[in-house]
Formats: sequence, structure tokens, C-alpha cells
Amino acid sequence: MSKSQSNILQVVGVAAYVGSDGPGQSGAIMLKAIDTVNREKKNNPQLINAPVSDTSGVLPPPDGGLHAWAQVVSGHFVVALTWGYAASFGVFRNHYKSTIPQTPSDISWIGGVQVFCIYFISTLSGRATDAGMARLVVGVGAALLLLGTFMTSLATKYWQIFLAQGICTGIGQGLMWLPSITLISTYFVRLRVFAVTAAATGTSTGGMIFPAMIQHLTPKIGFPWAVRCMGFVVLFMVIVTLALLRPRLPPRKSGPLVEWGAFKEPAYMLFIFGVFLLYWTLYFAFFYIQVYATEELGLSEEAGVNLIIVTNALGIPICPAFGYLADRYIGPLNCLIPWVALCGILMFCWAAVHTVAELYVFAVFYGLASAAAMDLFAGTVPSLTKDLDKIGTRVGMALSIMSVGPLTGPSVAGALIARTGGGYLASQMWAGATLIVAALALVGARFIISGPHLQAKL
Repeated sequence: MSKSQSNILQVVGVAAYVGSDGPGQSGAIMLKAIDTVNREKKNNPQLINAPVSDTSGVLPPPDGGLHAWAQVVSGHFVVALTWGYAASFGVFRNHYKSTIPQTPSDISWIGGVQVFCIYFISTLSGRATDAGMARLVVGVGAALLLLGTFMTSLATKYWQIFLAQGICTGIGQGLMWLPSITLISTYFVRLRVFAVTAAATGTSTGGMIFPAMIQHLTPKIGFPWAVRCMGFVVLFMVIVTLALLRPRLPPRKSGPLVEWGAFKEPAYMLFIFGVFLLYWTLYFAFFYIQVYATEELGLSEEAGVNLIIVTNALGIPICPAFGYLADRYIGPLNCLIPWVALCGILMFCWAAVHTVAELYVFAVFYGLASAAAMDLFAGTVPSLTKDLDKIGTRVGMALSIMSVGPLTGPSVAGALIARTGGGYLASQMWAGATLIVAALALVGARFIISGPHLQAKL
């Protein structure tokens, strides 16, 4: 096999492995894969009809058709069940603060552990997908997700909620997420960006449906039955997902779990540090904005849930747009830096919010900025990696490290709120300063790679 053929296989393999990397994260790495394939074929015309896999008997991606688009529907539901569910924790948190005698920091651990499990378990479920066990892994994850959801409806004590919603649900979501999204990328080439980002908008779908159900059903039928109704919606989505899920490629060998040489590269380490700080603080607003609205501004709990819905909904137009813009014109890292900085600035601005109208303006702009920042993460790894064969491993390493951020960040914010007597100023300043440092770390990574050349596309 020629070097050019090998490059094509490596790019497509990486694209299949890391088809999406977070709530709304997906497009940029796919575009980079497609660009590299097209570049290789242009330089080597004999490769135009070359297969994208060296596995005999495997046809090229159909790039459309009933089965291909069925995977997009399946992936959309899975993203709704994972990141849409997790992004809805604010409405659960608002209920728990009035029903269980725990501090804001303790309650935040539930949502933090859930997000941590999604990221961390995904590094394992992705490898199981490579081994040909996608349907089994997604099925087990779906069973755990359903178990965790219905057990949450029965839980009355903190430790019960922590085990059900934090651990059981989180592990199930981690098993479901990456395999389902990965399968989409194996069905598409020309339409891959559109397909994966269409699935990624499931974050917004779940982030609108689940908070609305809990908030509006709880006063009528009680919280336990509201969660059970949500569980039946989850069951419907799970049935559709498993009915449509169809792996296309045979088992293949995964890369190593760790690429130790990456830790010797200052640019990669600064990038990891910046991304960790980003995810350490990013979920603070998602978890606390409704509580802030009710406690600080006197908004009703039912009206407060609209803020969560607004913040989540803005990912629908953002997911496809910024992945395309970053890859085609200015580069993912160049695009990521200002959005991270804007998230930090908006956190400082949050401290100046004193009316409901101002809070809605903050929710709109933070929803846009945070969705853009999360969407652009995946595409930055190829910008920092010269060896295509190492991209998948480095993305997995980044996921594992940054998973600690959402695990601890919301609880740190909760501890600051409790220490200051229920005030939010200290946590807002902490989040804003941390996000600015994250942006500076990403600037440092860019400077190491390209120096002061502002025109460099990274």
C-alpha cells in the first residue's frame, strides 16, 4: 500500500473514531478528514477510485440512502439522551435544593459525575465500537440509562439520587454516545459534516424536551411521575435508536490508549490545560442559571426553566455553522480562542445582571458562545498533530483529562456560593477569570506552533 493510500485510510479511520466530541461538538474534524482525502486524491489521480478501507469486501460509504439517514436519526436521539439529558440538570438541581438537605456543592456533584462518566466511559466505548461491539455496547448503555432514570424517580435520599442519576445514568450515556455518533461517519463522505452535525443538534432537542417535561409536569403529577414520564420518552427514543442502529464496517484494531510523546509537546500540553479550564467552568451557567433566576431575581420556577431551554436551543444553528467556518476559512484553534474569551467576558457580565430581561440577554449570548466553544474542540486536535495516525489517541487522551473538569467545576462553584452566604459574585468571578486563563493558554499553544503570524490557519 502506498503512503498516500495509507494517509487516506488513517484520516477516514480517525474520522470514524472521533465523529463527535461533546455536546454539539462534531463538524471540524470531519471537514479536515475530507479535505485531506481530497488533497491526496488530487495529487494522486490513481487513488480516485481507491477504497477507503483496506478490509476486503467493504463497499465505500453510500453517502446517503435510507440506512445512512437512519443512523443520523438514531444518532440524534442518542445525543438527546446523553448531552441533552445532561444539559437539563439545572431543572433537577432546582428541585433537589428544596427537597434534600444538601449544600449546592453536594447537589452539583450529581450532575458533574454524570458528565464525567459520559466523557470518561466514551474512551472505552469507542474502542469497543472498533472491536465490532457497537450494538451490544449501545444496548447495555440504554439499559443502564433506563434503569438510572426510573430509579431516580424512586430515590428520596441524596446517595440514592447520586447513584441513580449521577453514576448509573452517566455510565449508560457514556456507553451510548460515541458508538452511535461514530457509526454515522462510516456512512458518509461528501455529506459527513451535515450528517454528524444534524445528529449533534440532539443536544438542543433533549435540552428543550426534558427540562420542559420536568418543570411543567411536576406541579400536576409530582416529581416522581414527571421523571417516569420522562423515562417513557427515553424508552421510546431507545427503541428507535436500537431499531435503526446498523454498524457498517467490520471490526478493526484500535490505537494505543496513551501516546506518551504528546506530553513532551508544549503546544499540546497548553491546549489540554486550556480545554480542561474551559470545561471546568463551562457547565456552571447550565447548572445554576435557573436557580439564580429564582433566588436572585424572583422569577418563578416555571418561568426559570425557559432560560435553560433558551441556552440549550441555540446549539441548533451554531453546531454546523462554526465547524464549517473554522475549517474552511480561519482554522479551528483561531476560531476557538475568541469564543472561549467571550465566555469568560460573559461570566463577568453575568455579575452585572439585575433584571429578568438582562438575564435572557445573557442566556442568549452565553448559549451562542458556549455552543461555539464546545463545537470547535474536536477540530483543534488535528491542528496540533502532524502525525494523522495519532489523532484518535490524542482525542481520547483529551477526553479523559478534560472529563475531570465538569466533574469538579460545578461543585467548586456551589462551594463558593455556600461560602459567601448564597451570593453568586465569587463564583461568577472565578468562572470568568478561569475562562480568560483558558483563552490565554490556547493563545500560548497557537504562538508555539506558528509564532506571531496572525495569518496562519490553525
